[in-house]
Amino acid sequence: MINPFKVGDVKAHQFQVLESDVAQFETGLVHSVCSTFKLAKEMEWSSRLFVLEMCEESEEAVGTRLEINHQSPAFIGDEVEVLATIESLEKNELICSIQVKVGEQLIASGKTGQKILSKEKINRIFSRLEE
Repeated sequence: MINPFKVGDVKAHQFQVLESDVAQFETGLVHSVCSTFKLAKEMEWSSRLFVLEMCEESEEAVGTRLEINHQSPAFIGDEVEVLATIESLEKNELICSIQVKVGEQLIASGKTGQKILSKEKINRIFSRLEE
């Protein structure tokens, strides 16, 4: 594992809320706002931006935690910014605090966890689960 980062470092990315990102299930539309599922994906991605620079060729990361606290809705067409801040890196587990914003409006906050392991170890773990 390579670690060029320190506590407090930030990675950011943006996305636009699309019609396909709204809260809906097989039973139909729930709300015409950005879904929790979409927020989860984007929050995970924001912390993965660190992981991409940390993993060596023989390594990969697995998610260990995801926490989402909704504050305000994001609507179709909104430009959303996701900020991941390193909160801790103990051994091989990266914990990030996450803020999701539309402009200055806080949409959601939370935490993600990613554990960096050898691909070999991940394959061993997953193969045991398939038995």
